Amino acid sequence: MKKILIIEDDKNVASVLCDFFESLQVEFDYASNGKLGFQLAAEGHFDAIVLDLMLPRMNGLDLCKALRSQGVDTPVLMLTAMDSREDLLKGYELGADDYLTKPFDLEVLEARLRALIRRYKGQVASSTLSFGELCINRKEKEAFREGIPLKLNPTSYSILELLCRKAPQVVSKQEIASLLWEDEEINTEALRVHIYHLRNQLDKPFSSQMLKTVPKQGFKLEV
Repeated sequence: MKKILIIEDDKNVASVLCDFFESLQVEFDYASNGKLGFQLAAEGHFDAIVLDLMLPRMNGLDLCKALRSQGVDTPVLMLTAMDSREDLLKGYELGADDYLTKPFDLEVLEARLRALIRRYKGQVASSTLSFGELCINRKEKEAFREGIPLKLNPTSYSILELLCRKAPQVVSKQEIASLLWEDEEINTEALRVHIYHLRNQLDKPFSSQMLKTVPKQGFKLEV
């Protein structure tokens, strides 16, 4: 973790975050409103973005959507006091990768960021994966079904790649959680939202379902 962008309008929260990253000797930049945050994120080079949702001048959801539309794929971790299922789904749909609800634990934040960055930077292979109608370009982090590109955020892509690598075997919830959050306990609601988003992209537009839930075990792909 080398450089983090903090976009947060609450001065107290921002101060805590800045002090924390400074203690880790992590370089960071800071924006107190969405418009400045978007400019920094679009023009700079960061390992990850810590993004508040309730921001002046441009809210976090619009900011995230605008970044993804411009091809900026830097991992985004949402900080939010809004923890309803609808709020989280909207965040993932617009391109966020993970979230923490306020108040949050700084060590958990660090662990989440490191997991996001490692997936983003270090686990890209040059080969392709395929299973049935599904084809994954691991170098470009792109997935296609029947030749149609799937609109996946980086976290949904990582889950799908894991499922494809193991297909048709069952992938446990714990295995997916370890991929996403390392040694943390399973965040059941967050995992449910990620799977929901993945299923909407992988299955909903098509005539058959590939992503299957295996009760009390996990998930798998079927042709």
